[in-house]
Amino acid sequence: MTTQTVPKGFVRAYLRASTTEQDATRALDTINSFAIERGLSICNYYIENESGSKLERPELFRLLKDCQQNDILLVEDVDRLSRLTGEDWNTLKKMIRQKDIRVMAVNVPTTWLSSGMHDFDSRMFAAINDMLLDMLAAVARRDYEQRRERQQQGITRARREGKYKGRQINQSRHDAINRLLDSGSSWTQVQKVLGCSRGTISSAIKRKSGQSSSE
Repeated sequence: MTTQTVPKGFVRAYLRASTTEQDATRALDTINSFAIERGLSICNYYIENESGSKLERPELFRLLKDCQQNDILLVEDVDRLSRLTGEDWNTLKKMIRQKDIRVMAVNVPTTWLSSGMHDFDSRMFAAINDMLLDMLAAVARRDYEQRRERQQQGITRARREGKYKGRQINQSRHDAINRLLDSGSSWTQVQKVLGCSRGTISSAIKRKSGQSSSE
């Protein structure tokens, strides 16, 4: 039997990937299937390539601005929403609570099973979810820090062995960005078509400019 979750407000899906080389829409099928199974109608998708360790993310902030009271912020996993430090996570939680936004994560059943419960049970689930989301956000941050530490250890070892070449440029992506810009596309249009950040667009322009000046 499928658990139905009928929201009081709008459902807004947030999809994030850390880099432009990753596909931020990867979880789209999972989120859409989840919504269909539970009778949810997603009013808008907010998709971006930004690090979860950053609090200020354009699409996340746009989502929060668009949200009305009792809207649902739907994510595949808590780590898509936060790999933040404890202080930044508390800031984000405050922003979410100011509008009574409900965070719903596909892989955290307690965030979506409380629908239709009596007031007491619903409040108990809300308290459990607060603690669970705090724990999962802390785990996501720890995983992020451990990954960064392992990367740095690998870089240090590669440098010691004379094998480190630095971060490689995705030339094909830079070429695609510059072709779109040359054809008259705006930065916003390039972002939507290629799923890249404004920083990547800026890097592509600077690299092209540097190559042109050296020719």
